[in-house]
Amino acid sequence: MTDGPHVPWQSVEHYLGENQATTYRLSAPSAHPEVSYVVGDGDSGIALYVELDRRHRPPLSPLPSIRIDQIAERGMRMARIRTTQAALVRDFHDLLNAVADRIVTHERTLDQAFGETVRAWSALLDRPRGASPEKRIGLIGELSALASIARADGWHTAVESWKGPEGEEHDFGLPDMDVEVKTTSSEQRCHTVHGLGQLTPTPGRPLWMVSLQLTRGGKGGRTLSDCVHSVRRAVGEEAPAMTDRLDRLLDAAGWVSDAPDDERWRLRTAPVSLLVDESLPRLHTESVPRQFRDRIRNVTYTLDISAARTAGEPPAALVDITVP
Repeated sequence: MTDGPHVPWQSVEHYLGENQATTYRLSAPSAHPEVSYVVGDGDSGIALYVELDRRHRPPLSPLPSIRIDQIAERGMRMARIRTTQAALVRDFHDLLNAVADRIVTHERTLDQAFGETVRAWSALLDRPRGASPEKRIGLIGELSALASIARADGWHTAVESWKGPEGEEHDFGLPDMDVEVKTTSSEQRCHTVHGLGQLTPTPGRPLWMVSLQLTRGGKGGRTLSDCVHSVRRAVGEEAPAMTDRLDRLLDAAGWVSDAPDDERWRLRTAPVSLLVDESLPRLHTESVPRQFRDRIRNVTYTLDISAARTAGEPPAALVDITVP
């Protein structure tokens, strides 16, 4: 229960991180319509339930990422507002609170509250908060690998080897190998691969793919800001000459110091490091017939490596990866 029509994100994130369900009633016990914030509903994990009277049907959503349907709940007809985009759950949480506030505090109908909120948020919904959710998660993964490389080879070498934000083919170029880091928040070890070259080794150099799965960590998790500040502090203490390069890389990666950042993450599973060879399913230049190679400009695909295995032990720099 809450004292008003607002659910704090920290509480929601805790239940999401623990994979537990709960319901917050936002309207007064005897008030109608009943308005409840539900954690543990659908793929995104959150939804707003709003009681409908016998004359009303749920409004239509003009946004493809938001669905409104009708459900039966404890003998009541209710509208359920949810999102199809799990990566946007933090932003969607704010939208649900805004809709609930208009209904409970300002006595607007569901149609009015949803329409007014969408119109008020239209400019914000078209513009991501700093880096996109995928980029923020990806940056946490690269910083985790950066810290692991630093433990093995020192911070100077680690920061010098970080190439991903500079648009290079692979995220890290170490003296004796290249490293590509893939990070996902899904329950399956599935990663998006951009281009035919991302998982193509440079001739004469081994390429290792690091797979990280993150989940919401609640109070025990780390925000992107936590990770950045931890890395900057370590570089400042142990390799101060590399601080300027680190800041340039963070800026190129989309890091904005004053952007909203209260999503906490932890490792869902132990990281996996795989040698990129013929045993790893992937697309590469040779996958495309020669006569079409100059015509295919962009290739993006999803790779499931849940069952992938590699021969031999990963390098020391990729063995003990943790979120910094």
